[in-house]
Amino acid sequence: MNYLLKNSTILNLFPSEFKQFDVRISDEKIIETGKSLKQKSGEEIIDCSGKFIMPGLVNSHTHLYSALARGMSGPKKPPSNFLEILQKIWWKLDEALDEESVYYSGLVGAIEAIKYGTTTLIDHHASPNYISGSLGTLKNAMEEVGLRGILCYETTDRGGIQKRDEGLDENESFIIANQKNPFFRGMVGAHASFTLSEDSLKKLGELVQKYDNGIHIHVAEDKADVSDCLENYQKGLVDRLKDNGLLNSKSIYAHGVHLTRDEIKKIKKAKTWLIHNPRSNMNNRVGYAPLSLFGERTALGTDGFPADMFEEAKIGFFRNQESSHQTRFTRIAESLQTGNTIISEIFVEKFGVISKGNQADLVILDYKSPTPLSKENLLGHFIFGMNSSIVESVMVGGKWILWNKQVLGIDEEAVMVEAQKVAKRLWKRMAKNV
Repeated sequence: MNYLLKNSTILNLFPSEFKQFDVRISDEKIIETGKSLKQKSGEEIIDCSGKFIMPGLVNSHTHLYSALARGMSGPKKPPSNFLEILQKIWWKLDEALDEESVYYSGLVGAIEAIKYGTTTLIDHHASPNYISGSLGTLKNAMEEVGLRGILCYETTDRGGIQKRDEGLDENESFIIANQKNPFFRGMVGAHASFTLSEDSLKKLGELVQKYDNGIHIHVAEDKADVSDCLENYQKGLVDRLKDNGLLNSKSIYAHGVHLTRDEIKKIKKAKTWLIHNPRSNMNNRVGYAPLSLFGERTALGTDGFPADMFEEAKIGFFRNQESSHQTRFTRIAESLQTGNTIISEIFVEKFGVISKGNQADLVILDYKSPTPLSKENLLGHFIFGMNSSIVESVMVGGKWILWNKQVLGIDEEAVMVEAQKVAKRLWKRMAKNV
């Protein structure tokens, strides 16, 4: 389908952009922008008067499998540290996941993402008792909604050698199957250094090299990751990953809360992506990432929280304001935009700008501003005025998947009713694992 978006006001957070022009879309791409464009044969005109258009948002690190976790009972004895949070909550959850719950987690998370204006999810998946085919199940759920995704399976030694190898195989299979998919790509996934032996890291490095790919891994999220590396391998985290071929420009390191200045310099030199997850860091009490030291290749993720990047950015901004690593006013907006740079490199396509040749992943906002809005004060409006409730319609790859706040092609109410049933069964399995 071809569209001509008339009377559009284009917003881009970084670099700040505020322009008025028409947008012509053919198939999956933006093919022309300009003033007073004339309708061509076969085009549908959409009047965007009074509305704003911005590029689709990217969640650069998340865990869709946690979508059915909200409201579940916590452990009888509250966790006292990060390792206990993993052991008593998240590892109990992922071990209880089956094909049905993985599918509905993906479906619920994808529906919510699109309603928040998030068009791509970079997901880090784990379901130790349903490994083979799990990424395909997640992909099917996301495809049903119309999202883009970059997926991986969380390889770990936690379940033994057999499950570790199943994780490696699942990553490899998904990478191969989606090498030319315009909406999905695979990465090599791993949990964290402290749950991986030298042999496991070596195998991950071999997989990265074999497919000219990158690792998606949690790095220095908690001090436990750092101390394990020093005590058991007599080296720092980044050096351990580098020694196994896991420090490169295609890799994604999530969190980085307890990285040293020297380690951050090595990451920046290698052009490895660092993903800041402020809500998760606060919730798990792991500390505050040294954002002021992170380089340009820094993006925002939610680490399993719903993919509301408006909220993640706002909380990230306000938390930074009171931190010892306070950085420039534009930093969070830059990090939000960097998500589109990541997917541009992975898909080898242009994303993140409303201009000719870019993929037509865009969001229409209905923002009624009580004060003047301009290129100079746009970021102030984003932080102090805008939120995800202003998302009206969303396009991915030239196709509307949200229109006037309604998810197209999906019976959202029926999905949520069934998801509640699936969640109850999931929670019962979790209770048996306690």
